[in-house]
Amino acid sequence: MKKIEICLTPKLIPLYESVGKVVVIVDIFRATSTMVTALANGIIGIKPIMDLETCKTMREKGYLIAGERDGKQAIGFDLGNSPLPFLGGNYHGKKLAMTTTNGTLAIDTVKESASQILMGAFINMDSTIAYLKDTKEDLLIYCAGWKGKFNLEDALYAGALANALKDQYTTDCDSTLAVRTLFQTQRNKLKEFLSQASHSKRLQNQDIEKDIDFCLSIDIYNTVAVMEDGLVISR
Repeated sequence: MKKIEICLTPKLIPLYESVGKVVVIVDIFRATSTMVTALANGIIGIKPIMDLETCKTMREKGYLIAGERDGKQAIGFDLGNSPLPFLGGNYHGKKLAMTTTNGTLAIDTVKESASQILMGAFINMDSTIAYLKDTKEDLLIYCAGWKGKFNLEDALYAGALANALKDQYTTDCDSTLAVRTLFQTQRNKLKEFLSQASHSKRLQNQDIEKDIDFCLSIDIYNTVAVMEDGLVISR
């Protein structure tokens, strides 16, 4: 039977084996939620990039560029890290280069080793679950956290995913058992519970509660966001 593990922060990723595994990157507030939204609304590919300066150069190659640091749009970029500007297909047919504080860093650490990388978000969870049920490899859910620290929203999503897949995967991973139980206890009041989260409060202080509400919406898209040849695309 396939196995599942959950890495709760990037600081812990050296303790996990990612070689040959499907890895689901989770950055609920907001990188992976934004990527799924962009693809569902017509972006044809997303190139995750580690640093701001490299990302800026992608404009010369015809990409829209999105940059975020500390929750704010970086100076000189077309977009920040909000999913909302993509609604309505405003950038349909474009390619996007994207760098963020946490999510794109997490992608970079496993892009050479994982057999496949997916972007995890509440807004397309059912489609991701269905896709994972058909894979054969073991699964590592990798929470991007906040600057290396544990955060609540990524862990709750990881728990939700693990809970939905419990009949397809076995585990001897304590973090998987812990966050699966956390999700089971809070599943009916996710928004209320996550309003206490540190990153939620950080974003609220920047007056972007609409982003938070959107990122906690459940299954509004059937897009599966998969990385192929350096680009995140829709399947």
